[in-house]
Amino acid sequence: MELEPGKIGGHILTRYDEDLEAIRTRVLTMGGLVEEQIANAMKALREEDSLLGESVVTGDYRVNDLEVTIDEECTRIIALRQPTAGDLRMVMAIVKTITDLERIGDEAEKIGRMAARLAGTDFANKRMTGVQHLGERVRQMVQNALDAFARLDVDAALETVREDENVDHEYETLMRALMTYMMEDPRQMPQVMDIIWCARALERIGDHAKNICEYVVYLVKGKDIRHTSLEQMEREAHGPA
Repeated sequence: MELEPGKIGGHILTRYDEDLEAIRTRVLTMGGLVEEQIANAMKALREEDSLLGESVVTGDYRVNDLEVTIDEECTRIIALRQPTAGDLRMVMAIVKTITDLERIGDEAEKIGRMAARLAGTDFANKRMTGVQHLGERVRQMVQNALDAFARLDVDAALETVREDENVDHEYETLMRALMTYMMEDPRQMPQVMDIIWCARALERIGDHAKNICEYVVYLVKGKDIRHTSLEQMEREAHGPA
């Protein structure tokens, strides 16, 4: 059974539909917090703002609290409603999505911590152009993944999956440049390593955004496209449900 894009539910029990929609809304709220964490972490890195970096670290609890709340609500729906078919896929996709969102929050927290450490070293601004560009790219990936989830848009989800290949390529190029710089000037090794960890965190955020898009395809089409090539994903996503 394929879900109609943008729609869930359609049950005799109106409260059931309301519960499902309320949970999906909470997921998008959690996603908004995660996007804010990424933006603040990158701003802290760019502006060498240690206080903003620390606020990203201490603010991660909000994301964690929402994950726990949504997970409990999904458990309650499974126990009380015993969902089947599309409804069960919705609940399972939500459980997986909030796990990835929580991990994105953790990666943003790492960047915030590195930003606080690099503040005042007069190093970050010299080597941050590539990291900032990568950061904007993955933040947009997260936004697009959440939009695809909100609209149950398979095509938008697959477009974001394609973007992850570009993120991986940019990450590899950036890593080579940072490693070269570190070998040329070993005195800067601690600062370069902090930026390398930031780049690694951004690459992982891209992976988690890709995962969310794969859940969208699973939710809409009922097909698990993980661990397949992009070409196979597209064939599965656009084939019969």
